[in-house]
Amino acid sequence: MINGVKIKKLKPIPDERGRLMEILREDDELFIKFGQVYLTTAYPGVVKAWHYHKIQTDHFAVIHGMMKIVLYDDRKDSLTFGQIDEFIAGTYNPILIQIPPMVTHGFKCISEHEAMVINCPTEVYDYNTPDEYRIDPHSGEIPYNWDRKDG
Repeated sequence: MINGVKIKKLKPIPDERGRLMEILREDDELFIKFGQVYLTTAYPGVVKAWHYHKIQTDHFAVIHGMMKIVLYDDRKDSLTFGQIDEFIAGTYNPILIQIPPMVTHGFKCISEHEAMVINCPTEVYDYNTPDEYRIDPHSGEIPYNWDRKDG
């Protein structure tokens, strides 16, 4: 796994009324600080990639549908420089993925319906000077192919 990335297995707690699932708590080992919480979605087959942050740590949890979340370590001083990690996350694999600053990331909806991701980043989004840097997902700058891998 890429240096600095952490995974927390989420535990849905069902009862006859429905279910509850805690995503991130202040007393979690991987909690850093609270910036904001937001929801982002993708339609089937849509890729939302690549981007990274210089300051912010992200915390992704897919709460509906399934996503392929891909991380790329482009930090030249990292022990895992050049490494790519894939995570299949969502309804059938509820996990929280902590993505440190400077780790490039993106996702693709792999379910038959819209998938929803909750992110709890450590920073508030600054509309005037956003800590967000983008790379075209199909440019080849990152050695990753978003096509489905059969077999």
